[in-house]
Amino acid sequence: MRQGRGRNEEDARASGWAGFRHRNRKTIPLVVPNLSVSGSDYREMTSWEVETSMPGSTSQKPRRRALISFCIPAYDEEQLLPGTIAAIKDAAQALSLDFEIVVADDGSTDGTADAAVAAGARVVRIARRLISAARNAAAREARGDVIVFVDADTRIHTAAVSQAIALLRSGCVGGGALVRFDGRVPVWSTFILECMSLTYRLVGFPTGAFLFCTHEAFEQSGGFNEKLFAKEEIHFAIALKRVGRFRLIRDRVLTSGRKLRAYSVREWLGVFARLALKGPWAMSSREGLDPWYGPRRSDPETP
Repeated sequence: MRQGRGRNEEDARASGWAGFRHRNRKTIPLVVPNLSVSGSDYREMTSWEVETSMPGSTSQKPRRRALISFCIPAYDEEQLLPGTIAAIKDAAQALSLDFEIVVADDGSTDGTADAAVAAGARVVRIARRLISAARNAAAREARGDVIVFVDADTRIHTAAVSQAIALLRSGCVGGGALVRFDGRVPVWSTFILECMSLTYRLVGFPTGAFLFCTHEAFEQSGGFNEKLFAKEEIHFAIALKRVGRFRLIRDRVLTSGRKLRAYSVREWLGVFARLALKGPWAMSSREGLDPWYGPRRSDPETP
């Protein structure tokens, strides 16, 4: 993991440069070729620099590499979190990115925080049991020019990160991805996923597993709505669209299908019925949202 940010920021403050972090910033134009590439082509496409300058200065602007902050909300994710962090590191290192990983441990009762530290992440602790609050807590700790939100049970890949950066380089303020599930999942869930994916693709809505934006856009949008216990990613995407362009990447990311395996069809029908009957009010409390806020159930596919 590269650590190039601190010295540059100190030098900027010492020189009196205003807004080193969020103001007087622009990216260097980049023509993005076909994203179905790998290796050195990826690194060339994502070698992103930002410029900083003293207001009113006519001297040449110094450049530094952009820092990418990967933010992970987590609750009792000791088992899956190390693999998630490893996948982030693999993707970021393949693209030669400067990056950091921030985990928001939201009141875990297992060794989530220790697992995060052991894997090389920085940990911020909260006790809200609220996914939107955990996302915001991680983002507040992030030092990066770009924030990438990754769920603790999601494995991202190089293409996803490269496509995200390419969208930001093209002028988007943020974006996201659709998902596919690991392992075997019920047939009914596959049908629903594909219908949902088609709808989300048409309207430009992401899933919560992989979201990204510039740090400036996050601040301007107000972050995630902490009055919501579900679908906060949709409201966040709508807020980002008010700031600027928001797009989905082409590829999907891999996320865990454990909730679909651990809960019965009857239980899921109850969740869907409550969401349909109560509408937006269903997202204002944890009641009926057991797959996300109930006691953690073991994955039937895990030995």
